[in-house]
Amino acid sequence: MPDPSSSSRGDRYRGILVNQMLLSAAALLAAVTSVLLEQVQDVSLFILGSALVFLGAVAAILVPWHRVPYRAVSIVPIVDMIAVALLRESSPTAGMGLLWAFPAMWISTLFGMVGVVTVSIAVVGILVQQLYSDGRHELAASTFVLPLTIGAVSTMAYLSGVRARAQRDLLEKQSDELRRSVDRARHQEDLVTEVLDAVDFGVIRINRDGRMAMVNEAHARLQGTDCGAPGAVAFRADGVTPLTSDATPLARARAGEIFESEVVWYGAAGQERRALSVTARRLVDRTGADAGSVVVSRDVTSEEQALRAREDLVASVSHELRTPLTSVLGYLELALDEPSLPSATREQLSVAERNAVRLRELVADILAMSVASRHGFELALQIARTDVATIVWAAVESAAPRAAEHGIHLDVVGIRSAVADVDAHRLRQVVDNLLSNAVKYNPRGGTVVVDVAVGGDEVLICVSDDGPGISEVEQAQLFDRFFRTDAVRNSATHGSGLGLSISRDIARAHGGDIHVRTSAGAGAAFTVRLPRENGRVR
Repeated sequence: MPDPSSSSRGDRYRGILVNQMLLSAAALLAAVTSVLLEQVQDVSLFILGSALVFLGAVAAILVPWHRVPYRAVSIVPIVDMIAVALLRESSPTAGMGLLWAFPAMWISTLFGMVGVVTVSIAVVGILVQQLYSDGRHELAASTFVLPLTIGAVSTMAYLSGVRARAQRDLLEKQSDELRRSVDRARHQEDLVTEVLDAVDFGVIRINRDGRMAMVNEAHARLQGTDCGAPGAVAFRADGVTPLTSDATPLARARAGEIFESEVVWYGAAGQERRALSVTARRLVDRTGADAGSVVVSRDVTSEEQALRAREDLVASVSHELRTPLTSVLGYLELALDEPSLPSATREQLSVAERNAVRLRELVADILAMSVASRHGFELALQIARTDVATIVWAAVESAAPRAAEHGIHLDVVGIRSAVADVDAHRLRQVVDNLLSNAVKYNPRGGTVVVDVAVGGDEVLICVSDDGPGISEVEQAQLFDRFFRTDAVRNSATHGSGLGLSISRDIARAHGGDIHVRTSAGAGAAFTVRLPRENGRVR
């Protein structure tokens, strides 16, 4: 006999009231029908049976069944079976025996198959006893139809109860698992929130529709100076060029853009200013669908100020060096022009002049780098319509003596006329850098090929050499400032590592770029791509 657990006993005991109310309603309807149809043969048994049924209903309402022992609950359905037997005896033709289905289902639910068998046997016994009490000693097939029907109904009730209990147990397990999952998710959320609030960089989580779903405390601290707040004055990395409201990092991230370490200055000149390095990354869910983005902002004010201080120092020192250096070169040229100069002295002065020229080039590169870092080349460009071939020819003529000294052949048959909107001075600086590198790093007897061509709406300048080339690993850093390859650093060839970086900045300021095609031991070909038309023509 199954004993319900404390978790399910309450549910079963609540069914007592429902079962008893249904039996009482059915018994009342049957009693009224029997009286109206005058089918009651024994009024005393009829009254006694009805009283027992309604007594059970009162007990179902008043008795605290959750405190009653489990086995004691069976008293109620047993009394109900006796009451139905009395009602059936008092009115044999009214079909009162069908009311046995109610206590039978109840008992089968409480006691399982044992209850089903017990009820069936009890009904058969009551029917046999009533047949003999009526003087009928022959058993008919109809005698067993009612017990079989009651047994079938009680069996169905038992199976339904089993399924219901299994479903309830499954739901309880799922509910417990869901509760544990929710607790784990809340714990993880609290942990992530604590970690994000502890870091010193701002984090914003943006949904797919552009709404901000999460903002950590660090971002709120950064916004203490109105950084990123509506109406805040924002500038590009140079601190001079203003940003419109839809060009700020947060607005761009909410629009779906991604970017990496973009520096933005907040606050107008003369006010308290703060520089933020902002990165926006897209997020995807488990299915690979877009899940919004995350924006990370870091305060880099101190770093930017330190970089500016360094650039100011470099620019100041470079300016101070350029003035005496110009004077030194002038006097060296005058001395070398003296016809009576002894050959030994002339050779020594030539060495001094070459080193002074190299120092002047280095100072010029440092000054150009300082200008690009502070203002960007695009602010200093003097755009005019120019034949690029003329600029390249001038650079080739300037590089020819050094190329001849190194035994390098300059192939210039590919230079074609190409008119474009460029800054002639800055573009000459780019070509000089590329030619200087090609001659400097080419082996004696090598060839440097210079081409100028028009490709659609672009002008292409290509400088290629037969030098040692550049490995694939080093190509990623080729245009970084002060970067020099391992082969160059280990050689006697001098250089600052600024030429290519400055050249790329100038090309990009024109709206173009520089690309390299190279591999270790196979030479290098640098191609400058410039738009033919520029909106800033003088």
